[in-house]
Amino acid sequence: MPDHCDVIIVGGGHNGLAAAAYLALAGKKVTLLERLPHIGGAAVSASAFEGVDARLSRYSYLVSLLPERVIRDLGLSITLARRRYSSYTPAPGGTDGLLIDTADAAATAAALGADSAAWESFYSGASTFARALFPTVTHPLLTRTEARAAVGNAALWSSFVDEPIGSTIAEAFTGDLVRGVVLTDALIGTFAPNVDESMAANRCFAYHVIGGGTGDWDVPVGGMGAVTGELARAALNAGAEIITDATVTSITPDGEVTYLQHDVESTVNATWVLANVAPFELQKLLGETPEPRPEGSQVKVNLLVSRLPRLRDSRVDPAAAFGGTFHINESWSQLDTAFDAASAGFVPSPLPSEIYCHSLTDPSILSPELQASGAQTLTIFGLHTPDRLLTERTNDAMRETLQRAAIDSLNSVLAEPIEELLLVDAAGNPTIETKTTLDLQHALNLPGGNIFHGPLAWPFAEDDAELQTPAQRWGVATAHPRILLCGAGAQRGGGVSAIGGHNAAMAVLEAS
Repeated sequence: MPDHCDVIIVGGGHNGLAAAAYLALAGKKVTLLERLPHIGGAAVSASAFEGVDARLSRYSYLVSLLPERVIRDLGLSITLARRRYSSYTPAPGGTDGLLIDTADAAATAAALGADSAAWESFYSGASTFARALFPTVTHPLLTRTEARAAVGNAALWSSFVDEPIGSTIAEAFTGDLVRGVVLTDALIGTFAPNVDESMAANRCFAYHVIGGGTGDWDVPVGGMGAVTGELARAALNAGAEIITDATVTSITPDGEVTYLQHDVESTVNATWVLANVAPFELQKLLGETPEPRPEGSQVKVNLLVSRLPRLRDSRVDPAAAFGGTFHINESWSQLDTAFDAASAGFVPSPLPSEIYCHSLTDPSILSPELQASGAQTLTIFGLHTPDRLLTERTNDAMRETLQRAAIDSLNSVLAEPIEELLLVDAAGNPTIETKTTLDLQHALNLPGGNIFHGPLAWPFAEDDAELQTPAQRWGVATAHPRILLCGAGAQRGGGVSAIGGHNAAMAVLEAS
């Protein structure tokens, strides 16, 4: 490796790869350093079960925020499949549920009942909000005043930005179940009460509804690894150098990066250092005292089953129920109770969770034999399981506890135990894998298991924000002019979007 590069990128997740591709295409000499033996970070596909030919999106699993502009600019061959069903939510303790079918407005309206008009009005507003803000995420930051003007509806802005989103939801809807379904978009990976005065839930909600200008969450055909594989191809074809098994040990403000590869220490200088790591980790690499460690709040359980399970709600085809987001025990009151339990140090029971079935939309992640057998993948994403519930000493036991809580929550809405449908791997073990927040910290260096690298920020700047430099205008600045954020910790980071990588690259090119 040369002693000097134009750009060193620390971290080979999807944002780092996007930045590498953009900058190499612009003629910059780019080297990307990745700690793991492979690139992709949290956006990877993996054979999670020994001897079973199924490649699961192990961590991240759906795509909404990846701009078409990035796909087009980098020539990415990516297929994102739209799902017909938005969601299905069984009524807790009952034998019916709420199916949101985007292809059958009448059936959806009937299922929503008294909340049908409110649902249409609320999500019409969300669409207006999304169409106004999403196109701005690959441009320099708007100010709050400019973003409000772009939305063009003062009441809508107030309900989504100025007032706690939980208050907006409670005012708009009457049904406990419907309120909970809407609120979940404000709580994915975010530990917050139903009515969150800190507005963290609002910011989470914003990123979950603006994607693509529609808020749709799509299935990456071939799994999440297909997305990062294309980004890596684009970066390499453009001339970027990618070095794996390279653990960065220090960064200096003047662009000196030291790393270890196979126990050999190397140092390289760069004009720019782009950090595709959490800001908390960047501060440690810079030798600074980091801010308080972020906290994630989720558990993920991957399963491979012989077929879809039968539901207690016999009126709904399991293929429809699992064809979108399957909400479990996520009514407004259940979410409220779960938050209180977790705040008191307990695993919620029942555990609010949502399930997604990749293989229904994209069976290509399964071998032809598994496809023919009717096998399906299920991913359970449990809410309100903050990192504070775990310690290094208790992680193994808590993983089992959280897995049990997730399975029990799922079984509460099924007509048969899911355990009876699990396949077995080559060693005879059930095909189930659980990842806690501490597991994410260990595997991916995500502090506190926070999937957003830290607290989410609004996709606009405050009116009094400093926006003098390219890095500030693009939302990627740090305290050091030559060190930029290019990951989920950037101002418009979070989710598999490549926005952080794109914007860091644009800041470098504007400043060069």
